[in-house]
Amino acid sequence: MHDLVEQTTDIFAPGGILSNTLPGHEARPGQLEMAAAVAASFAGDELDLQNHMLAVEAETGIGKTLAYLVPAALSGQKVIISTGTLNLQEQILKKEIPFIKKHIVPDLTALCVKGRQNYLCLYRWHQLYNSAQLPLFENAHLDAIAGWLDTTQSGDRAELDWLPDNSSLWRELTASSSQCLGMNCPDSSNCFINTLRKKAARSQLLIVNHHLFFSDLALRRFGFAEVLPRYESVIFDEAHHIENIATRYFGTSFSHFQLLDLSLDIEKLCEEGDGASKKEHIIQSAKALGSEAKSFLTIFPAEKGRFPLHDAIEKINSWPEDILRLEGSLSQLIGRLEGRSQLNEAWNTMLRRAEELLANFKTITATQSPSFVYWYERRDKTVSMSASPIEIAGELQESFYNEVKTIIFTSATLTAGGNFSYLFDRLGLPRKTPTLQLHSPFDYENRTKLFIPNDFPEPAAPTYFKELQQSILDILTASNGRALVLFTSFKSMHLLHHYLADKLPYPLFIQGSAPKQILIDRFSNETHSVLLAVASFWEGVNIPGETLSCVIIDKLPFEVPSDPVIMARINKIRQDGGNPFIDFQVPRAILTLRQGLGRLMRSTSDSGLLAIMDVRLFTKRYGSLFRKSLPLSPLIRNIEDIHRFFQNKDQ
Repeated sequence: MHDLVEQTTDIFAPGGILSNTLPGHEARPGQLEMAAAVAASFAGDELDLQNHMLAVEAETGIGKTLAYLVPAALSGQKVIISTGTLNLQEQILKKEIPFIKKHIVPDLTALCVKGRQNYLCLYRWHQLYNSAQLPLFENAHLDAIAGWLDTTQSGDRAELDWLPDNSSLWRELTASSSQCLGMNCPDSSNCFINTLRKKAARSQLLIVNHHLFFSDLALRRFGFAEVLPRYESVIFDEAHHIENIATRYFGTSFSHFQLLDLSLDIEKLCEEGDGASKKEHIIQSAKALGSEAKSFLTIFPAEKGRFPLHDAIEKINSWPEDILRLEGSLSQLIGRLEGRSQLNEAWNTMLRRAEELLANFKTITATQSPSFVYWYERRDKTVSMSASPIEIAGELQESFYNEVKTIIFTSATLTAGGNFSYLFDRLGLPRKTPTLQLHSPFDYENRTKLFIPNDFPEPAAPTYFKELQQSILDILTASNGRALVLFTSFKSMHLLHHYLADKLPYPLFIQGSAPKQILIDRFSNETHSVLLAVASFWEGVNIPGETLSCVIIDKLPFEVPSDPVIMARINKIRQDGGNPFIDFQVPRAILTLRQGLGRLMRSTSDSGLLAIMDVRLFTKRYGSLFRKSLPLSPLIRNIEDIHRFFQNKDQ
């Protein structure tokens, strides 16, 4: 297998296949180094548990996607490529894979596998199309889907570009793993999921997202699987998301929507066939459960967000009675379903779902494990309760790390303060795991400036926001728009939008006024424009060229410590004798800050200004940890230097 390293090195070396066949490609030392390291991991001794893992921080411009895809394809192993964003999946499938097949591995097979909710369930489609619920949905949409089903090979909703993201119709047409009838389904021979599984079993590379991967991994602990076949190795791109996503799937949840779905599905099943009188008791129990679901929604406080469950329980005087009533409703339904579960798989599936819901409900409300945090979340139309592991390192070590040959972790941002300690601690990686840190080849020193204001109030000061507004207006005037302004809160974003709306001579876009991609497209097409955003816009925005010549960040992106999962992790680190601020909160903020700053330089010809409007980078001791992680851009401290920089840039 050491030939794999040599073969990979030859491909990425000057004069190799990439240089000769990829238009505009120049051999990059960082890309070559990464590709060789990944190849060495695939070629490692299976008995050496340190050699099969590798963590690579590859900043923008390295070309990390090809650096891991080529050795993965050459290895001959069945490899999962798990990504954090749909954009990266599409890039891999439409750009990198076709190139590798044409020039390097002609017989390579690759497939994008999505979660079940992306594929239409034929059984549920036939149920809906033949039911009394049909008038609830627009006939035009139903007719369009019926026509689509005559031609689609995949059943993937991505083919329905006219269907809204929040379509209530699509929710009726997909089946979760608990809703699936398996091989007993009358539509199993034509099932899109079954077809997908067969294709996945025949493909060498499977491209998935982190949500699907960890959903599948969580199910495998109990002997089940989602839609992924057995695999040998895994590559995590955008690996900085792993802890947050894995936490969701290694825990337990229970929601108002799950209760409603079960109630409605049972009622639909009761409508099928004859013998309605024999099902009367089940219909009554299903309707009673639906009523309990609505009551469950009303007992929690109205404020939206995530909160500790214990705090809510203390304020709900009727909690013990509410618990008993809901448990009783589920138990009664289970008793009545048991009498029909032997008739066919459809009834047995309903029984399993009810039993699983009751078990999850008891786990969250009756069990108090010190290794879990218990919380609830209220959204617009639903409430859910969850029990989440405070740490996932042990779970990964026990159920994953020793089960595969090779695991690669990569991202543009894995280090905080220049080292991988945070990643190792949170994911439980062995201390001897090899690492590679590759800095961006882009010329930050000569093509960018970093602005941190000098005489400026700290964010907690009463005058901070007033100063911030004026300074951002000054910067946008100097840059002639062309700026992405990133905020740490919706409130600040909306206040600044109100302030700038009648002061800027440029188009001003704000997150929430249109879907993300539409906003990005509008911003890209208007060279002199400004986009204000929070959250998801801190990463995944890729706009090379003049349009994005300035990135402004309002303040260091520390998370709100009131989030119940964050609070639990902070308390655990404190109990273990650590410093949660330095060991946990600062590294997380550094990774987010680096992602935000990474929006500026997307190609070798890019140039521009990075502005962080937070003097704590110099006034607080922890500021030095942030500064160690910043790009090598020359520092400027006053607005006059910004004006000079853009005057020189635009000459």
